[in-house]
This record gives sequence, structure tokens and C-alpha cells, in this order.
Amino acid sequence: MEPLFFVVSSITTWVNHMNAIERMDDINEPRLFEEDGVAARVSALIIPLLKPLGFHLICTKLLSLNGLTLQIMVERTNGTMTIKDCEIVSRTVAPLLDIENIIERKYHLEVSSPGIDRPLVRKSDFFHWQGHLAKIETSTIIDGRQKFRGKLTDITQSGFTLNIEKTADREEANIFIPFSNITNARLILTDELIRDTLKKNKDCANN
Repeated sequence: MEPLFFVVSSITTWVNHMNAIERMDDINEPRLFEEDGVAARVSALIIPLLKPLGFHLICTKLLSLNGLTLQIMVERTNGTMTIKDCEIVSRTVAPLLDIENIIERKYHLEVSSPGIDRPLVRKSDFFHWQGHLAKIETSTIIDGRQKFRGKLTDITQSGFTLNIEKTADREEANIFIPFSNITNARLILTDELIRDTLKKNKDCANN
């Protein structure tokens, strides 16, 4: 019976992975968590502008750079983002931001890609980057803490397992984290992540 279980488990994993690939191209896939305050108002304003152009909003931030900087992080549904894409987004959202005057102070607009050590904001992000290291923060205490660092494994529709390596004060652990509990998630920069990102970008460029 064990070989049969292995086959069924492998098929389930493969189906989940293929579904994730389809969701990556779904312009309407929601984010797992959103901003608050002014950043939330900016996001609500620009998302309807980004969708018809084929862009996903990753996040919106107000930063204390150059006085005040509005950072809008976006990518195409296939995970790519070029300098030309950034220019398109900037020209699209800037006029409406000026008209609505959500940010009453003078500010600089910065449109960027999510980068290699990117935020993970949709379920498809977790499926796509399974096997890589990530930092996770949760809204509730899980296993005595709310901040985690580990390898993303066993992604499902409800959550994922984080493989946490043994440290001086903790044993190795596999902790299940529901998507509904996440408040922040980001990949950790590693040589493996750089290699896989470059390969993905090359594959997208060839398609």
C-alpha cells in the first residue's frame, strides 16, 4: 500500500503545481494580505488600471526617501517586469494619482519589479517558489512565535509547511502555516534562488 500512497501523493502534488501555473496567469487572483491607510487607498485606485494592461500589483508602500516616496511594486502575470513595463505603469497611474490627490504632500513616484528576494503575496507565489527559503510573519502565535525562517514545502490551497533547520536553541521542525495567518512573507536571497530566477526570466524571454 505504501507505493500506492506515494503515487497518489505525487499526482496530487503535480496537479497542485499545474493549477498554480494556471493561477499565475490569472489577473484576478487576489492577494493574501493588503496594505492599510493611505497605501491601501492608492492600491484600490490603481488596481483597476493595472489589470487591463496585464499587471499584478505586488504592494504599495510610502517610504521616507527623498522626502517622501510612493513605491509601487508590480509584475506581469508571468512574473516578468522590464524597464519599459515600469515606464508604462508610471505613465498610467501618475495622472490619476495627481487628480485624486490621495497623498497631499509632495512625493516621488517609484515603480519597480519585486526583485529576486521578492514578497510572496499570492498563493501562486508560494507554489511557484516552493523549495526556496523564506521569511514569514503571522498574525497569531504558532509554535511559540510569529516570525519564521525556513524552506517552503508541501504547498496546498489552505497553507504550506515550513521546514526549519536546527539551530543552537531549536530542533529541526516542520511547521504548517495557514495562508489566512500570514501578515508578511518574502523570499531569502540565496545562490539557488538567483539561479532559478535567471532561468525563469530566460525561459519567459524565449517564449
